[in-house]
Amino acid sequence: MLRRIHLEAQWHREAARTNLWLVPTAEVVIAVGLFSATYVLDRAVYDGRITPPFWVISGTADAARQILTTLAAAVVTVLGVVFSVVIVTLTLASTQFGPRMLRNVIRDRSTQLSLGTFVATFVYAILVLAVIGPGPRGDFVPHVSVTTTLALVVVAVAVLIYFIHHIAVSIQLPQVIADIAADVSRAIRADLSAHEAAAVERGPSAAELARWMGSSGGVVPAPRSGYLQFVRHATLVRIAGEAGAVIRLGHRPGHFLVQGHPLATVWPAGAAGRVARNLEHTHITGPSRTLAQDIAFGLDQLVEIALRALSPAVNDTFTALTCVDWIGDSLCKIAIQWRPLPEHRDQDGRIRLLTVPPSYERLVQRSFEKIRQAGHGMPAVMIRQLAALAKIMEQAPHPSQHQVLLEQATMIRRAADASVTDPADLADVLRHYEDLLALHGRCDGQPIRCTE
Repeated sequence: MLRRIHLEAQWHREAARTNLWLVPTAEVVIAVGLFSATYVLDRAVYDGRITPPFWVISGTADAARQILTTLAAAVVTVLGVVFSVVIVTLTLASTQFGPRMLRNVIRDRSTQLSLGTFVATFVYAILVLAVIGPGPRGDFVPHVSVTTTLALVVVAVAVLIYFIHHIAVSIQLPQVIADIAADVSRAIRADLSAHEAAAVERGPSAAELARWMGSSGGVVPAPRSGYLQFVRHATLVRIAGEAGAVIRLGHRPGHFLVQGHPLATVWPAGAAGRVARNLEHTHITGPSRTLAQDIAFGLDQLVEIALRALSPAVNDTFTALTCVDWIGDSLCKIAIQWRPLPEHRDQDGRIRLLTVPPSYERLVQRSFEKIRQAGHGMPAVMIRQLAALAKIMEQAPHPSQHQVLLEQATMIRRAADASVTDPADLADVLRHYEDLLALHGRCDGQPIRCTE
């Protein structure tokens, strides 16, 4: 249960991270708190209760106003430049990487912290400027706060330098591709940690329940349209247990739901109404896909970048090869670590929820087929795909996984025969194909990871 709570908390953190307002707002709140603390110190200095340190700037009220006005104007100007750079980055990401990459740019913590630093510094300077005025002992000049403003501006300049460096690095395609692959790896680990096996197994099998649902199950419609982003499996198990029923979800995270269309099947059918009333609290839909429970989305992002690179308008073969490399790395981890649970049991060991996780075969297909089709007649792409399939085969622990990889290699071989006209290029492709066949022969029938 704690692991499932951790997975849901991770989804909420991801949702909170994918915006440009949360971190700047938090930094503004911190700036207001910092101003409250320095204002108390300034009041103590003004009343003569404490002596300011030697490094605190001193001067008249007019000098303080000029300093703060100049600093605030400079900070807000740079803030506008930073916002412009962010917008340009978003535009570049949309046109070069694909519109689905915008989410990756928006969720970047460095960008959010940079924006927040300048906004917070500007707000702090304005607050300090507002409290300068006459008092019973002459003009009240918040010397500690003015000094703190100068320190914040120095920090903001350092953040600006880092922001420029970060943007220059983050918009490079190899870095974008590596970041997506890293997200896939984190999603695999999170999904793996959320799985808990039941201590005992009781009741009908999944096959029997599926048969009963097909003949006498009740249908629960989707309450609203959108992409299914997250499913609270533990909540569904609890609802089914309280109703004495079994729920079968016909969709998984990443699928698009249409309001009123079937979302789940409930057996017995009499419990469908009760489940439908509680279904609103068991899943989250939205306008876009996320990686929280949708590993295929990360692979689709890599495939999308590869397809854009292979298009005649871009013609960037090396970017496509980089995508193939990271796709191979992700599928190696999926083959070893990823074990989706199609059935979820209650504490008594009875099946209460049936799901449809993506199969390993389908993940391999969606990772290679479109790139193979777009790389028609391109030996470099075919050779790199065969090399990636060989690496995955070395890591895949089950012979059934080897067969899926071999099927993809055979389709690449047929595509090479049909589209590669140069005999030397075709020979290179066939040589890699024969190497993969030899590797398959050594791995075939082995229940554990094959070796050279």
